[in-house]
Amino acid sequence: MTLDANPDGPLPDVLAGPLLRRISPHRMVFWLVGSRPLDISLMLHPSGHPSRRLRLNDKQVRRLPLGRHAWLHLIDVPLKTPLPSNVLIDYDLTLATDQGDSGIEDWAPHLLHEGAKYPCFVLTDDHRRLLHGSCRRPHYDGPDGLVRADDWLAERRDTPEAWPAWLLMTGDQVYADDVSGPMLVAIHSLIHRLGLFDETLKGATVTDSQGLYLSKATYYHRETLLPDVKSSADLRERFFGGVRKPVFTSANAHNHLMTFAEVIAMYLLVWSPVPWRLVEVAQPALNEEKAMLFQREQAIIDRFVQGLPAGARLLAHVPSLMMFDDHDITDDWNLSADWERTAYGHPFSRRIIGNALLAYLLCQGWGNDPNRLAEPLDAVAELLEAAAARDGWLHEENHDAVIEQLLRFQGWEVQVDGTPRLIMLDTRTRRWRSERNPKWPSGLMDWEALSELQQQILDAPSVVIVSPAPMFGVKLIEVIQKLFTLAGKPLMVDAENWMAHRGAASVMLNIFRHSRTPGHYVILSGDVHYSFAYDICIRHRHEGPKLWQVTSSGVKNAFPDTLLDWFDRANRWLYAPRSPLNWLTKRRRMEITPRDPDRAKSGERLWNGSGIGLVELDDEGCPNDIRQLDARGFDVVFPEGKPKT
Repeated sequence: MTLDANPDGPLPDVLAGPLLRRISPHRMVFWLVGSRPLDISLMLHPSGHPSRRLRLNDKQVRRLPLGRHAWLHLIDVPLKTPLPSNVLIDYDLTLATDQGDSGIEDWAPHLLHEGAKYPCFVLTDDHRRLLHGSCRRPHYDGPDGLVRADDWLAERRDTPEAWPAWLLMTGDQVYADDVSGPMLVAIHSLIHRLGLFDETLKGATVTDSQGLYLSKATYYHRETLLPDVKSSADLRERFFGGVRKPVFTSANAHNHLMTFAEVIAMYLLVWSPVPWRLVEVAQPALNEEKAMLFQREQAIIDRFVQGLPAGARLLAHVPSLMMFDDHDITDDWNLSADWERTAYGHPFSRRIIGNALLAYLLCQGWGNDPNRLAEPLDAVAELLEAAAARDGWLHEENHDAVIEQLLRFQGWEVQVDGTPRLIMLDTRTRRWRSERNPKWPSGLMDWEALSELQQQILDAPSVVIVSPAPMFGVKLIEVIQKLFTLAGKPLMVDAENWMAHRGAASVMLNIFRHSRTPGHYVILSGDVHYSFAYDICIRHRHEGPKLWQVTSSGVKNAFPDTLLDWFDRANRWLYAPRSPLNWLTKRRRMEITPRDPDRAKSGERLWNGSGIGLVELDDEGCPNDIRQLDARGFDVVFPEGKPKT
C-alpha cells in the first residue's frame, strides 16, 4: 500500500473516525472505532463563544466489541447549553492514555486542514445548502468525489456561511457485493490483525468463517461456495450467457462479502487510512488471468488509499446522513417477490444479507437517528457482548435471531425538521410486491410507506426528499428495463425504478398532485452512475407544485461513456417535446424540462464523471444553484433552461 505500513507494530488507539453524524443545537452524534475501550472527553469551541469540555460517561458513549482489538464507540452527547448557528465550531475528542490526554492532533493529524489545530463544523439554521452523492466503489478507475468535496470545503474554511448543512449519502457507501482482490486480501489481513469475531455458516460448503478465509475459492471464485446441488436450485437463477447465475446477481460478485467481520473490515478500510497501515496485501495464489486482474486492481486501490485522508477529513467536518441502497447489502436487493423468496429461503444467503444489514445498522444507520434505532441496536449489542465473552464467536441461534429482527424492522427512513423539511426514504425494505407476477420488479415503497410519506409532508411549504433511485429518470432506459421485465429478465438490467410498478408509481404521482402537499419538492437521488437535473411541473395547473429531480452519481463510479452517450442521444430523439411517445409514459401529466450541463456537448443532458452534487436553495426551497463538483477538479453547472419536453 502507499501509506507507511507497520503490520507488526502496536495498534493505534483509534482505527477509524470520528465521523460527524447527526447534530443539532442540543445534541451531537459521532461514530468512532478504537482498538480498545476508550475514555473520551469532548471539547467544543464555537467561534466567539466560551469553550466547554465534557468528560463523557457510559450514557454518552456506548462501547460495543467487534473483536479482540476492535471496539465501536457510538457517541451521543446531549448539550444543556445550545450550540450557536452559522459559526465555525472547533471540536476535539481527547483520549485518556497512560501518557496523559491525547487529542485528534496527536492521533489523527490527517483529519486537520492545513494550519488548523482541530477539526470543526458549522451548525446551520436551515437546509439550504446540501452536498449529496452515492456509489463510492473503491476499485473504479477514477478519482474520489469525497476528496474533491474536502478540497472544496478547505477553500471555504474561513467562510462558515458557505458551508453545507449536510452531506447526504444516498446509497452504496460500500460495495459489499463487488470487492476487488486486493481489497479482500486487506479485509482478511485486518480481520486477523484485529481479531474480528468469527461465526458458523449454516448451509454453506464451508462450516465457518475460518474455513471461508482459508478456502481456495475465497478469491475470485466465491460463487462456487454457494451450495450447488439439485435440492439447492432455489439459490440459482436460470442459465445466463451459459453460466448459472447465483442469487447474488452482481456481475462482479466473485468476491462477495459473506461474514459480519468482512463487512466491518470493509467499512474500516473505506473510511479511514489508519487500518491500511496494519495490513499486508500480498497476492494470493492465482492463475495468470486473475493475477493480472489483481495487479490492475492493486494500482487502483493504491490511488484510492492515497485519497483516504481527505475523505476521512470531510466526514469529520460535515455532518452526514446515510441511506442504504442495494450494493450496501447485495445487488438487486429485494428487487422482486421471487428474489426475496429465493434469497431469504436459504440459511446461507439469508446470513450474507443479514450480516451486511447488521453492519449497516452499526456503521451507518444508527448515526441517522439513535433514538429510532435504539431497540435493534440493543439486540445487536447483546449478540456482540456475548461473542466477546465466548472466545470471539457469534452464537449461531442469537445471530440468526438478530438478523430476523433486522429484516422485519420498519424504521430505517430519516426525517429532519427544518427549512425545508428533509426526508430520506427507505426504498429497499418496504416494497410493493407485484401481484401479477412474482418475478416482476416490486414497487420501491408499498402503499403504507407512501401513505406515511404523504402524512410527513402535509402542509409543509417545501421539502427535500432523498430517494436513492431517481423518481424521474431517463425515459428510454426505463422503457428498456420494462421490456426486459416483460421478457422475464429484470435482473439483467436492474429493472428497479419508480415507474416499474404501476401501483407505486400511481400513488407517488398522486402525492405530488395533492392540494395539501408542498408547493416545492427537491428530490435528491443517486444510484444510476451519471448525473442530471430536471425541472418538473404539473400540466394544466397554474398553481400546482413544482419539483426538481437532482441526481448525483457516482462519488467514485461512472457509466460506460459510449453506452451513456447512445442512451442520451436516443432518449432526446425518441422523447422530443412533440413526440407521441411521451403520452405513453406514466408521468404524462408532468411537464419535464431537462437542464443541460454547461460543460457537456451541445444538447447532452447526462453528465458522466465521478464527483459529488451541491444544491443551494432559496428562501422558498427552490434551487438557485445546481452543480456537480467533478472529482477531476472542476464544477459542472446545471443552469435553468427553456422547456424541452
